[in-house]
Amino acid sequence: MDTTPPDVKDPKDVKIVEAGAVNVEADAVSLDDTTLNDRWTTNRRELWCFYLYYIGNNGLSGFNFGPSQFQNLLYLAGYDPAQPPFSAPCGSDTGCVLPYLGRVRDINSIVLTTNGISFAIQAVLLLIIGAWADYGRWRPNITIAFTLVAVGVSFAWLGVEDPSRWRAGVALYILGLITYQGALTFWTAAFPALARNLPEVRQSASDASAGLKTIEEHESYESLARNRVSNISFAVCSAGEIIVLAIMVGIIKGLHADASTENNTKAFSVLIAFSGAVWLVCALPWFIFEKRRPGLALPPGTSLITVGLKQTYVALRECMRLKQTFLYLIFYFLMGDVLNTTVTVIGTLQNTVVSYSTLQLTLLLLVGIVAQGVGIYAFWLVQKRFQIRTKSMLMFNVFWILILTIWGLIGVHTDKFGFKHVWEIWLYQVFYGLMVCPWYAYSQTMISEVSPLPQMFLFFALFSVVGKTSAFIGPFVSSAIITASGNNDNMPFAFLFGLYVTHSPSLLYPPLLLSHCSLIPMRILTSLSLACSAMRLLTCHVCAQGCVQHDIPVLCGYGEEQEGVR
Repeated sequence: MDTTPPDVKDPKDVKIVEAGAVNVEADAVSLDDTTLNDRWTTNRRELWCFYLYYIGNNGLSGFNFGPSQFQNLLYLAGYDPAQPPFSAPCGSDTGCVLPYLGRVRDINSIVLTTNGISFAIQAVLLLIIGAWADYGRWRPNITIAFTLVAVGVSFAWLGVEDPSRWRAGVALYILGLITYQGALTFWTAAFPALARNLPEVRQSASDASAGLKTIEEHESYESLARNRVSNISFAVCSAGEIIVLAIMVGIIKGLHADASTENNTKAFSVLIAFSGAVWLVCALPWFIFEKRRPGLALPPGTSLITVGLKQTYVALRECMRLKQTFLYLIFYFLMGDVLNTTVTVIGTLQNTVVSYSTLQLTLLLLVGIVAQGVGIYAFWLVQKRFQIRTKSMLMFNVFWILILTIWGLIGVHTDKFGFKHVWEIWLYQVFYGLMVCPWYAYSQTMISEVSPLPQMFLFFALFSVVGKTSAFIGPFVSSAIITASGNNDNMPFAFLFGLYVTHSPSLLYPPLLLSHCSLIPMRILTSLSLACSAMRLLTCHVCAQGCVQHDIPVLCGYGEEQEGVR
């Protein structure tokens, strides 16, 4: 039986198919297939513009110096809790508190609480707009919007240099994190399509379709291509960030940041604005040369306001039917919470240990970025040399996150260790860059390997929502732990260590690539033949066999089930 999908010119030709008790409603989808059309082939210019964007969106403004300036303003505005309110400033050997959200809190607790608020807003925002990337050509516009607002926030920090304006710092801190993460999310969502449309990957797909190589060989090849794009983007970002940080050292020297507290505070704001300017310059080529590959048409009865909530619900429902995807969703939720909260807690301790010195923090970042570039590229070389699966690399990488939580936990009852000395902070930056940072590359690549191809953006958005949800739970819990423990800033590591130990086994489930499979219950995936033809790779029969092997229901052909497929 010839199972090669026919050409369908009119979306109305796609019928409603019933499989068991599940109705699959055919949505009006765009059949201007991105992979079949040669004009969507990824060229070197587009690929390097993709890499260049990441040099700008490196997190220096919203994720590094923004939070440090915020905590610095809190420290300068705060007071010693052992004395009457606002009668004695904070010192290196005293506590430091401020009234915030109805109660007096330790400034580290304030940072964690505000961080949690930011991620809660991000989760709600992505629930609404997360699925927009699947429809029409919206995703590039969303990336542009987030980027421009983020750059504006970076320049706004120039007006917040006095400790009395720390409340304005709260707003900029929240906005900075939201726009940074939003831009990063929708930029990252572009990389599966870039990798899938690389000339060599398209040729490999053609070879597999012609029977010149097996589907397993092509899947392995495409997986390595995705890892290459992801890892090279991180390596290029690291190289560019080193140059940016080197320039920042010159700016700090020119502003005489070490001469006074006022100069140091001003230097923070200038560095944030400078990193925003770099971001804008690096983003422009990507805005211009990214190929706006067509997406799906809006399903009947939905609008841009409702489609995100509706499709996120559908994706979550179907994700729960896929054992591999569901288990990875749980793992991503909890491990993301562990890592994000661990890094945030260590960041607050780091700022205190170096007394908010812009020069020290910049040099620490410089060392960390060098280590990050070396670490990510070394992981990639090992993976390429020994043909190691993405999941295996991720499992190895995750182990080193445990070491961070254990080291911080030691500091609960002793001042000898636990991120309490400058030498520990330097060691942390090297260790984090070499052994932990590859998480950000492999965890994203893993999403693309457990997500159905036609709804790749939707599943990226779902994982982003889940990640943001976990990211606000951890800081809220950690903030409460600090307050309940009498302002012991290391106590959250006990919670993070326990969370790691209890859930990390969820990654041990056997690996499975779902990126070539279509799922019957998902109404947006009208047939597996869309996925197969889009890949220019398989007949539906081959793809269906692979899915059935793993107990995944699939649909082949426009309006008919594939023989032998449930």
